[in-house]
Amino acid sequence: MSFGDPNNPYGPPQQPPGQPPQQPGYPSYPTAPQPGYGYPTAPQPGQGYPQAPPVPQGYGYPLQMPMQMPGLVTTARVLLFILSGFQFLAAVIFGILVAVASSAENDTGLVSGVVAAVAVLMLALGGLSVFLGVKMRNGRGGIRIGTMIYASLMILGSLVNIGQGLSQTAAAGALGGIVSLAFGITILVAMIKGGAWFNRPRY
Repeated sequence: MSFGDPNNPYGPPQQPPGQPPQQPGYPSYPTAPQPGYGYPTAPQPGQGYPQAPPVPQGYGYPLQMPMQMPGLVTTARVLLFILSGFQFLAAVIFGILVAVASSAENDTGLVSGVVAAVAVLMLALGGLSVFLGVKMRNGRGGIRIGTMIYASLMILGSLVNIGQGLSQTAAAGALGGIVSLAFGITILVAMIKGGAWFNRPRY
């Protein structure tokens, strides 16, 4: 029985020996390679290429919350504003006394000059108190040292007023000296203990 010429290109394809016969009309195609044979499989987690390192956090400068003004420094600031009010009030009172002394018939000019000098001094001290109180929020070491000197002079003046009031039995002068002394001591202690506030870093 003849199956045709094996070299005929138009004849049916020849089956290699050792393989099962194929159905006519269905050509065979190569199957996909199984895992482990042929092409390598994709790397599994933990195998193959190393994983990317975690992204570091916190680029740039670290953000820090601004320091809050200590309570003792805040108290000193409030006392400076209160003190400035008293000083401005004293300046107005002494200004009125200057006007009264100038209108007096027996005025030699010396009394009105002294009272006017005191009025100007009270006005300047009131302005200084306001300046120190305002600058205390954002001020540096210079404001702290200036406030310490100011408080020390206030304490010294208060002691003088207390001594004069007691020697002349002037209760008003002694009482005013005691109040001013308490203000001066509080402000001085606040400046001594509040150094961290004036030396804090600025961002």
